Amino acid sequence: MSRLSTLPRPRESVFTGGFDPYRGDVNVVCPPNLRECVLAMEDCCEEAHEAQQLLRNGTFDLPRMRKVLESQRVFLLIDEGTVHRYKADLADEIEPQINELIDRAEKGLNALNRREGLIQSKVEVAQAMQSRVATAPTSNKREERRLQMLAKQRRRLEDEVKVLESEILALQHTKPKRT
Repeated sequence: MSRLSTLPRPRESVFTGGFDPYRGDVNVVCPPNLRECVLAMEDCCEEAHEAQQLLRNGTFDLPRMRKVLESQRVFLLIDEGTVHRYKADLADEIEPQINELIDRAEKGLNALNRREGLIQSKVEVAQAMQSRVATAPTSNKREERRLQMLAKQRRRLEDEVKVLESEILALQHTKPKRT
């Protein structure tokens, strides 16, 4: 059964006389061909409606699609000399910035090396103090506490040295080569 035949029938007339059927056709039965024509017409209307919906869904963004399709790309062919010239211009433009970054990295590496040296010397001093204190008998609890603090400081400084050494190695591996 088609979509249209399931829709409600039109409302009754608002006029007081109401619907006045032709009295001569009271006993007439609708021919089957006419009923088939009505059903075929309803099917056609339903197909037209579905086609309209499909067309509407396919073209609702037509302005955007038109704008996308109107854009054009132009490809130019240039000779190799022009490419080399542009490449050289680009290298001249960014080379000072790259050199500045390399200099900054080297300064940072030198600062880390100096810091590593200072920490290394602190560790050596702490180790010397610990060995000296370890050989001398502890006379009171204050010295024992001081020894424990120095041992903790030594371990902390050793850990810092390890971290700095790994940072230096990482910087040396990532350091770009100058040409």
